[in-house]
This record gives sequence, C-alpha cells and structure tokens, in this order.
Amino acid sequence: MKTTTLTKEKNRFFQGLDFLSYGLEIFAFIGFELLLTYGIEYKVYGYDIKHYTNGQYILHWVLTCAVWLFGAWYVVRECAKKSGVDLLKNFREKSLIQGAKEMSFLQWVMLIVGTVLCLISTWIDWNGSKLLAEFHKRGVLFPFQYMYYFVEVIMVLLIIVFGQYAFEKWFKNDKIPYGGILVALTWGLGHWLTKGSLGAGIYTAIGGFVFGGAYLLTRRNMKLSYLFLCIMFIL
Repeated sequence: MKTTTLTKEKNRFFQGLDFLSYGLEIFAFIGFELLLTYGIEYKVYGYDIKHYTNGQYILHWVLTCAVWLFGAWYVVRECAKKSGVDLLKNFREKSLIQGAKEMSFLQWVMLIVGTVLCLISTWIDWNGSKLLAEFHKRGVLFPFQYMYYFVEVIMVLLIIVFGQYAFEKWFKNDKIPYGGILVALTWGLGHWLTKGSLGAGIYTAIGGFVFGGAYLLTRRNMKLSYLFLCIMFIL
C-alpha cells in the first residue's frame, strides 16, 4: 500500500514536470523574437528595431507570428500525445456561450472588475486609449501590430494553462492561479530584459498574474479566457 502511494506521488511529480516543460517550451518560442531582432535582423540590417522601415516591421511581425503559431501547434500536439490533454479539442468543444453559462454571478463580477482595473491601468500608462494611440502611431502598420498582439495572447494563455496543470499536479489545489504566477515569472522577466526596465517587468508580471486569475474565473474555458485576455491586454 505504501509502495503504491509512493509510485502515484512520483508519477504526479513527473506529470507536473511535463506540463511545466510545455509551458517553458512556449516561453522559449516567445524568446525567438529576441534571436530574430538582436541576432538575425541586426546583422542583416545593421541597426536595431527602432529604425526599421515599414516593410521591415511587417516582415518582423509576420516571421515572429509564424514561429509562435508553429510553436503553439507543436507543443499542444506534443502535450496531447504524451499526456492525453488535448487543448485543441478543448478549444473546439467548449463554446463562449457554454463558458458564460457555467460561470457564477460572483465569478462574473470578479472577472469584470479585474478587466476594468486592467483597462484603467492601461489608460493611465498610455495617457489615454492604447488602441487609438497605436493606431495614430503605427498608421498602415496598425493591423500587423495587432496581429502580433493577438498571437502573443495565445502564447501567454498557453503558458497559463500549462502552468496551472503543472502546479495543480503537485499541490492538488485548483483555487490558486498558478498559471498566472508562471506567466508573471517568465513573461515579466522577458519584458524586463527586452524593455530594459524593471518597472515594465513588474507591471507585466502583475498583468500576467491577473490573466491567470481570469483563466480560473472563466472555469478554464479557453475561448472565453482568450477573449478577456485580449480585452485586458490589447485595449
């Protein structure tokens, strides 16, 4: 009996490690943009991203999104094969309406309050509407910039999902937004390095933690989570 229990605990530990590795793989694919920007493109163009032409910006975003989407597809497929957790199937089968109906009134209140706080924070950070500011700043590049954002949210959501699976395997507690903590540590660190600002990293980390909470509040409905993450991050 004791041997059986130890075996189960060992299996649960390594299952958690597998899910954590999937989340870190997604983060590694996100890191491709650093290699593209500071390795490949800098050597080809001879200058950094701040001086790109419109065509170079578009190529950068298209290449980044292509690699990110490939990475998402690859890791999700790998997870389905090895763990039996098929996120694509989950995404197809659970509709927005179904997810909305499954949420309690309190969950809706908490989700809406969190979303509003994120939007207020973004408004303060951008001195107004981020959407309008990006539109005026980017002009013809605006659709490509937001294509990049939409794909980035997919990657962040996957880190949340895999992180949640991993830590729940270890701690058997499904009330804590572990996925948000993993995003805070990875995505926040990434923004700190790329922006060169600790404040930007902390701000992003807090946002990542809130995103993880949103995933739990939607009762793990990936479509509904993606919708609210886009609202929080993009608007």
